[in-house]
Amino acid sequence: MPTWRYSYNKEYDDERMVKASLREVSISPKHAVEIAREIRGMMVEDARRYLEDVVNMRRAVPFKRYKRKVPHRRGLDKWPSGRYPVKAARFFLKLLDNLENNAEFKGLDTSRLKIIHCVALRGRKIRKYIPRAFGRSSPYFDTLTHVEIVAEEV
Repeated sequence: MPTWRYSYNKEYDDERMVKASLREVSISPKHAVEIAREIRGMMVEDARRYLEDVVNMRRAVPFKRYKRKVPHRRGLDKWPSGRYPVKAARFFLKLLDNLENNAEFKGLDTSRLKIIHCVALRGRKIRKYIPRAFGRSSPYFDTLTHVEIVAEEV
């Protein structure tokens, strides 16, 4: 088994901070990066409301880095292009549940948690094959994603 390390390398105060991670989940790394950028700096309750709105397709996530051929969406401030990454948002909601449970275990107040670090990293690739005509096959790759989140009690 690998030993996972967090990419968060600033000073970690064990009494006021809590962290959680998802490792090798099958979500789009591009969608995960855009969601992570959007919820970084939010309070955990606000991030939960935001992600629930994304799952219900009421609010779009602005796509700032991976924006080629991404259509405009209504309701975005200062950025025209966006999408509704529902599957990735569901995984982020599970991650927030995990973060809150870790905070309760440590004795922190979950209503005062602020996300100070949220990052999505590409994991390993799983090689798959699609059968084609005349006995051939074409490979395609499923890229797994790591997501890390660190929150601090304010």
